[in-house]
Amino acid sequence: MATSSHVPVLLDRVVSLLTPALDRPGAVLVDATLGLGGHSEAVLSRIDAARVVGVDRDPQALELASRRLAPYGARFTAVHAVYDEIAEVLADLDLPAVDGVLFDLGVSSMQLDVRERGFAYAEDAPLDMRMDGTSGLTAADVLNTYAAAELARILKEYGEERFARKIAAAVVREREREPFATSGRLVELLYAEIPAPARRTGGHPAKRTFQALRMEVNDELAVLRRAMPAAIDAVNVGGRVVVESYHSLEDRLVKQAFTAATRSDVPEDLPFVPEGHEPALRLVTRGSEKAGPEEIADNPRAASVRLRAIERVREGGAAA
Repeated sequence: MATSSHVPVLLDRVVSLLTPALDRPGAVLVDATLGLGGHSEAVLSRIDAARVVGVDRDPQALELASRRLAPYGARFTAVHAVYDEIAEVLADLDLPAVDGVLFDLGVSSMQLDVRERGFAYAEDAPLDMRMDGTSGLTAADVLNTYAAAELARILKEYGEERFARKIAAAVVREREREPFATSGRLVELLYAEIPAPARRTGGHPAKRTFQALRMEVNDELAVLRRAMPAAIDAVNVGGRVVVESYHSLEDRLVKQAFTAATRSDVPEDLPFVPEGHEPALRLVTRGSEKAGPEEIADNPRAASVRLRAIERVREGGAAA
């Protein structure tokens, strides 16, 4: 089991980006990917004015984070929801708008550490991978029912797996003999199908396939595509949306949403922007920020992080 000693990636930088938006009476942060509550704890302990609404689709994460953040009393509210449901969450809490929204995307350390969840490839475990274990397809369902072409597409698109078609064909062949149930058998197949020279570079040979299955099972890109405009629309003037992503497709979606939100609505060939037509939001980070070598050495997960932030500077300008 993961413990509260786990330090989130780029924690100090994330808090510094949120502080200008939250350091005022009554400020509210939506921690849209609560996990074990590391970011929320840092905000609550360092910014006295802030209140946090912690959202997670994982009931186990909500329970653990709620226990951890209990000392903050009414300043913390836990909500079981998926992070594209921000508008509904705020409506239920009678919050017309908030001052910050934070996303730390991908799988949490707790999910990786609990063997039965099936996220990790290091030991044999049930092929589940659902962030909310109460509903939806499991990774085993995907492996045992998807056509070879669809499996190959998922592995190539979400996992950037060079041998996607070869692996998909082997999965379809092997499931006829016996359906997939545990991670160990899948890892064995991957070792057999990925050529030895390729296995020696790029980390564990199962890493890309497991990432792809997790993203498919949890519909992560579609959820993110809906969540970005919802988060941007939810923040007050002076409010910020901060996003940590760990996959190139995630970062691309975030970049596209932020670019659209900071674009003026006047024709590009107009020599000036008329008053009242300035963009309603501005980029806070220049491009995406990355972790430094020291943090990457301490926490290898930080190697792939891309951090972006946006701020609302005036009313209007609903996200596309």
